[in-house]
Amino acid sequence: MNQLWKSILAVLFPGGIIFLIAIGFLRPQGLPMWLQQPIAALPYIVLIFGLIFGWYFASSRMILSLLVLALADRALVLFPSTDADQAALSQTIVAITAFLVPLNLLAFSIFKEDSLTTLRGVLRVLLVLVQPFLLLWLCLPDQHDLASAFTWEYIPSLYMEWTPIPQPALFAFATALLLHFIRFALHRDPLEGGAIWALVAIFMAYHTSRYGWQATNFFMTGGLILFVTLLQSFYQRTYRDELTGIPGRLAYEEAIGQLGKRFSVAVISIDQLTQYANIHGKPVGEQILKLVAPRVHAACSDGQIFRTTGEELTVLFPGKSTTETLGTLETVRKTIEAISLFLRGRNRVWEKQRGTQKTGSRDQALPITLSIGVAEKVSDSATLTLVIKATYRALYEAKGAGGNVVKRGGAAIEPVRRPHAGSGRVVTSGEYGT
Repeated sequence: MNQLWKSILAVLFPGGIIFLIAIGFLRPQGLPMWLQQPIAALPYIVLIFGLIFGWYFASSRMILSLLVLALADRALVLFPSTDADQAALSQTIVAITAFLVPLNLLAFSIFKEDSLTTLRGVLRVLLVLVQPFLLLWLCLPDQHDLASAFTWEYIPSLYMEWTPIPQPALFAFATALLLHFIRFALHRDPLEGGAIWALVAIFMAYHTSRYGWQATNFFMTGGLILFVTLLQSFYQRTYRDELTGIPGRLAYEEAIGQLGKRFSVAVISIDQLTQYANIHGKPVGEQILKLVAPRVHAACSDGQIFRTTGEELTVLFPGKSTTETLGTLETVRKTIEAISLFLRGRNRVWEKQRGTQKTGSRDQALPITLSIGVAEKVSDSATLTLVIKATYRALYEAKGAGGNVVKRGGAAIEPVRRPHAGSGRVVTSGEYGT
């Protein structure tokens, strides 16, 4: 249930929050007159900043998505549905653009991002830019039969009167949403969660136009959601370990600068990880680490956990002694000892939980235990380097004792260095520390 709740929150924030705010503020007469002019400028602001940051972060997906939204919005503005003389033309444009936009966003999600300066990047830009010309060609009277395919009815219209969006476009939206949900469940990428809510906003742009809502505002909302989730995704890739999802090296470097004068450091190692990786292959070891690290993170409520090396997790306890950390570390050890991992086939590791599927006859159990070393800074002269050395000595003692144990290291104290003969200078304590 805890994981389910986290998944729901990950989907809702920030895209869902932005969408709900847009529904509240962008409805007809939802804003006072003095705010309507600034709101009218927001689409241009979102477009400009989105393109700038998309270029800065080398996100062709962001740039192309904004380009598609801008082109779709201009098509609706140039051929409004309120003009009786252009009603048929407007209906065709709505049908075609509503069909193409979700498929474009889905394609940008599936295809690997490439710089727009590469050949593949240029080809993708050309494919986007050619679509307005394709739209104009389909709007010609001679292409009426071909354009009518975008308004076919597969389900009796009696059941589809709730929306003006043609059925082929509805199927395109449903397909794109389903695949984005699947991709989000597999990768937990904020951009996939943002794409879900961007599609919902784009759907509202087409669906609410007959009620007097401005489609431009919802295209802008979709672009804003993509922009914010791009920043969120960049933050996660920078500060979080890609494999485990917990904070990585850069976050660790920032955290150690804020430790203060008193702290403890723990290093956690999976006892069987190297053995399983040697026997079953590196992918099995990575899957075990990917499953174990979040469980350690959830159980270690008092500390800040990081993945700084390949097989080990580092925990910082600002302001705490080793005595104060032992209870938390014991909880972590017992939590991991209690989980049940199994190997199915050659390289699929899965965790059995209460009430879940039964193990197969060929499933191989993978018992997991932890060795944990912890040490503290007990004097002003001790450095972080000395504390970490004491922590690793405690970790090696834990492994030497057979694993599945927490060991506390000795006090990390900077030794007083003797001056070199003839140097005429006293070497101060901690001068060679880091």
